[in-house]
Amino acid sequence: MTSNDLPATCDVLVIGAGPAGSACATALARAGRDVLLVDAQAFPRDKVCGDGLIPDAHHALQRLGVAGEVMAAAQSARHVACIGPRGGRIDVPGRLAVLPRRELDDIVKRNAERAGARFAAPWRFEATIDGEGGRTVGARLKQGDRRRELRARWTVLATGAQPQALIAAGMCERQTPSGVALRGYIRNPRMRGRIEALEVVWHKRLRKGYGWIFPGPDDTFNIGVGLAHSHAKRGNGRATMADVNLREMFAAFTEVYGPARALLQGGQWTGALKGAPLRCSLEGARLAKPGLLVTGEAAGSTYAFTGEGIGKALETGLLAADALLATDADDALIARYQASIAALKPRFDLYERANRVNDHPWLADLLIWRANRSPRILKRMEGVLEETGNPGHLVSLRGITKLFLPIP
Repeated sequence: MTSNDLPATCDVLVIGAGPAGSACATALARAGRDVLLVDAQAFPRDKVCGDGLIPDAHHALQRLGVAGEVMAAAQSARHVACIGPRGGRIDVPGRLAVLPRRELDDIVKRNAERAGARFAAPWRFEATIDGEGGRTVGARLKQGDRRRELRARWTVLATGAQPQALIAAGMCERQTPSGVALRGYIRNPRMRGRIEALEVVWHKRLRKGYGWIFPGPDDTFNIGVGLAHSHAKRGNGRATMADVNLREMFAAFTEVYGPARALLQGGQWTGALKGAPLRCSLEGARLAKPGLLVTGEAAGSTYAFTGEGIGKALETGLLAADALLATDADDALIARYQASIAALKPRFDLYERANRVNDHPWLADLLIWRANRSPRILKRMEGVLEETGNPGHLVSLRGITKLFLPIP
């Protein structure tokens, strides 16, 4: 459909065609629901991200039926390389890939259209339409000087980390982000074979954060830095940005890590460095009210420790669809969705605990040193990647104490 063909009504209006929104729209459309998927930008479009696809993303992509299409376009990898401040390295095996979000999101969006969802862009969300009793009955959308009101039985907000849509919908509990990241793309054929794993680097000059290099298709590498807990609470209860300059942090990364320096020196930028906020740990937003669900990164679906968010965005979008398909009763639907998200929360809390590695990089050195000498610890790290293990246990007080014990 064209941008001028917005219907007056639909069963479900999904706002935001990233992984969460498109996954939700796909599942609903397959079940026969009349779904309209809208986005503020025409597709394909860029999205600031590390672009890494770890096992949880692969599982969700398989459920959506696009894993083969994604992997045909992506660069496969067999390991995540964890690199400590002293240069120690451990390669953790896993099912991994890298695909720029411009391509990934377009594949998942087109899959929603194939399932029967209608797509329209660019339409920017302005506000919900609230009916009797405050129930959301649709949304107001804007395209240039044009405005449209669209009625829907349910509206799903999958609008990402920027808080404006949450604020407009009255669902925002915290305007400031959980973290921030900066990334760019560099093409450098000479690094082919030299960087084959998804490399994550900790260093004292990157304290409270990390750097990464992920090898993508066509000899192009995603390189960036991330900062967790970027906004510290002040005495007045407000949160302000920590005293960190991401561009300076990126420069430090290229100074302390040789492969990053080599990548820049012999490569060609294919785009400018871009930054973006992160919303983590399923915090910062109300999840639901009658007629309205919040999903994906708008709901905080990114892991604090790793900054990985694609898999859980897809998963939360599918959970929203599951709830919408399970019942038509507002209270029961909301309770089901909130319970399904609450079931994920303990794992997000464990990643918050594991985030102490970013605060204390020496922990990465210790963990890497022991993992290189203990197959058991390496297996536990592999379990964390596959979501069969507990990331918090590795850096709990008890876990750290065990790292000092003799190697079995």
